[in-house]
Amino acid sequence: MRVEFEVLGPVTARDADSGRPVALKGPRHRAVLARLIAARRRVVPVPHLVADLWEDDAPPAGAVPALRTFVAALRRALEPDRPPRAPARLLITEGPGYALRTGPGTVDAWRFETALTDATTPAALDTALALWHGPAYADFPAASWARTERSRLGELRLQAVERRARLLLDRGRAAEAVPDLDAHAAEHPWREDGWRLLALALYRTGRQGDALAVLRRARALLVEQLGVDPGPALRRLEADILSQAGHLEGTAGGVEQVWERTAAAYDRAVGGGSRVRLESTVGLLRELAVTGGGGLEAARDQRTAAVAAAEELGDPELTARVIGAYDVPAIWTRVDDPEHAAQVVASAERTLAALPPDAHSAARARLLATVAVESRGTRSARGPRAAGEAVELARELGDAPLLAFALNGLFMQSCRGSGLAGRREEIGAELVTLCERHALPSYGILGRLIRLQARCARGDFAGADAQAAAAERLAERYDRPLVGVFTQWYGALKLAETGPVPEAEAAYRAAAAGLPDAGMPGLAAGLLPLALLGLRLRHGLPPEPDAEAAADGVPYRTPYWGPYAPWTRPLLLLARDRRAEAAAALRTLPPPPYDLLYEAMWCLTARAAALLGDRETLRRARAELAPAAGELAGAGSGLLTLGPVADYL
Repeated sequence: MRVEFEVLGPVTARDADSGRPVALKGPRHRAVLARLIAARRRVVPVPHLVADLWEDDAPPAGAVPALRTFVAALRRALEPDRPPRAPARLLITEGPGYALRTGPGTVDAWRFETALTDATTPAALDTALALWHGPAYADFPAASWARTERSRLGELRLQAVERRARLLLDRGRAAEAVPDLDAHAAEHPWREDGWRLLALALYRTGRQGDALAVLRRARALLVEQLGVDPGPALRRLEADILSQAGHLEGTAGGVEQVWERTAAAYDRAVGGGSRVRLESTVGLLRELAVTGGGGLEAARDQRTAAVAAAEELGDPELTARVIGAYDVPAIWTRVDDPEHAAQVVASAERTLAALPPDAHSAARARLLATVAVESRGTRSARGPRAAGEAVELARELGDAPLLAFALNGLFMQSCRGSGLAGRREEIGAELVTLCERHALPSYGILGRLIRLQARCARGDFAGADAQAAAAERLAERYDRPLVGVFTQWYGALKLAETGPVPEAEAAYRAAAAGLPDAGMPGLAAGLLPLALLGLRLRHGLPPEPDAEAAADGVPYRTPYWGPYAPWTRPLLLLARDRRAEAAAALRTLPPPPYDLLYEAMWCLTARAAALLGDRETLRRARAELAPAAGELAGAGSGLLTLGPVADYL
């Protein structure tokens, strides 16, 4: 049993696998555990423990034997499966006392501190603050041994609340910061930075009267109850609000003003120039797409219209620029909208054919890269050829942004078989080097995510962790919110390989909760049920159909399983003892598409074939999977895993 501990509120212990609380008996037992957690893995001598347990009274004559009884009971509760007379592994005896040698991620207070160190977004701080369920060591409010630790943790929590508010203000989300800051200032009236942040947030939401009232309330409290005047930061903010100083609007307000002025100037300069407008519109759509969510969907929709408008003008070179300017980095090897992608590919091919012989090679290369990116996941031979030609032209031209776009196309066409994670690692590494040398952050992020996927495929989680951290740093710096979708799924994948099933399942579900707002239906469709199925297979559990999928007696309902329905159907039918239907489904199974889940689909096929005794399908599956013998099935996606391919072989 793996035990996790909570001290940010009442002191508790839980079985990490089942989530059930561990029975800790009486208050003295709980006090011993809490005291050892507060020692942070260090040894606490027996005399110190005795003094801390009976600090209000003189220790009784039998205090040491009583302490040993408490320790023995705790050991039985924390390690119920430990054989008799076997040494304890968790609550150990060492030298003059006892120590709790629990892992660094098993205590909520320690996880909070780690999360606080790494947090660079309001969402990350929300996750860290959600660990709190009351005052630290709430069961022991008067214990002197807990006082320092409780005070230190409480101060860190208050700093996290204020840091979260600053991040929201920096991002132009002042209205979101107001409610929590209001409560924070009321509960901790002597923290001047809380009052300052609240007043600034109110001012930025157009409530300058309320902002001044907050500052005057803070002044009254400080003067009347402490006999001190507000500090310089509060006094300066009050003066700035009274004079409506421009810098109080912050970056977001300034950006809006700059945008409005620039848009007006552009309208005056360009007027009705449709050609210039078309090219600049695609540039805007490219920037809109990297915001994710509704921005990505809107950009995708408007791109088709822009390309159609360019073709109507009858100028192939203009059309080539309009099509090729939408060089949005793509990480998922399945398109979100196949119809849209087919239209773009068709337009690019028509434009390639119509380009005059003296057209610049860069225009041709961008069209080829577009064909490679937008034909991903298909079995057409055109995509790989277009990718190779685009990379060759970009290298000849020495054009770094063009080469990055072409390498993206090459990556999209790098799944035409199994065991190709090493090739994708090379593409990702070249992108990282290229983008660091030429300051191309969006493609630098792409390179990091590609390398993350390749490391996952090989089970190199230390290497994947480094790539995830680098991608998140770039995403924070350049405001690329979609990166968090992929790194959160990576965290769930790692848990599925290394952690307990309930924890991994919870992580997958938490990651899936962010998919509806990501604007990537090609990624979201069927991903969660596939991940949960892989988790069960990874741990030797039967592939039970999810309740939602089985509600109408059809365990392979396509909308639920999305594009993966054909490859999951035989296994799910077998789980319901429908062998004849499963065998028929297996016989008609198409070859999987060339994408990052190619090995995963073949592993599902192999498992069903083994259960049905279909030797011909097993032979084909083995031939397809053999090149990936050293990889984890599905993990090359960076999202989910079905375990080692070698197990299926």
